[in-house]
Amino acid sequence: MARVRLVIARCQVDYVGRLTAHLPMAPRLLLVKADGSVSVHADDRAYKPLNWMTPPCWLSESPGVWTVKNKADESLVITIDEVLHDSSHELGQDPGLVKDGVEAHLQELLAAHPTTLGEGFTLVRREYMTAIGPVDLLCRDVEGRHVAIEVKRRGEIDGVEQLTRYLELMNRDPLLAPVAGVYAAQQIKPQARTLATDRGIRCVTVDYDALRGMTSTDLRLF
Repeated sequence: MARVRLVIARCQVDYVGRLTAHLPMAPRLLLVKADGSVSVHADDRAYKPLNWMTPPCWLSESPGVWTVKNKADESLVITIDEVLHDSSHELGQDPGLVKDGVEAHLQELLAAHPTTLGEGFTLVRREYMTAIGPVDLLCRDVEGRHVAIEVKRRGEIDGVEQLTRYLELMNRDPLLAPVAGVYAAQQIKPQARTLATDRGIRCVTVDYDALRGMTSTDLRLF
């Protein structure tokens, strides 16, 4: 179980190591995580701490003083004048961040609705494996020609380069060639669109909500 400790205390903080830093006496939040890390927070700066020690590090407590040391023999010394709150909590197993509209879900939706990518498109296979990695979707167009589709949430130049490498390899295979390319994303940066067009790759801007049947089914082709 992951345990986190929250301490609100009036304290001063001194960091001694490659650099030195001093925080004068003031009320602050001290956060001790299960991985051993200790961080010092004020009531601003969003998530960023005022000072911290990352693992591997070790916390030792004596009356009025916390000392955190790491393998480099650097120290974070927290001198506590008054403890206002001290609690520990079991957080349980964290499932990680689940994003709405991640590439895998977008790929799944496009595989179920291949005509979103082009008139008459049919799906051949998801995750079509090549010697340099899997192509997100392999389809056939209305004339039966193969089309390799790279799916991104945000279309950038790296994705165009990736699809270019797939196309170069696949077009060497007489059983597949000729293979066209489609770069599909919710947003495509102008530089990526320019590069794709220069390489004969068609770009499709996909409306994720429309694919889920939540809004208009309008699709913008560029």
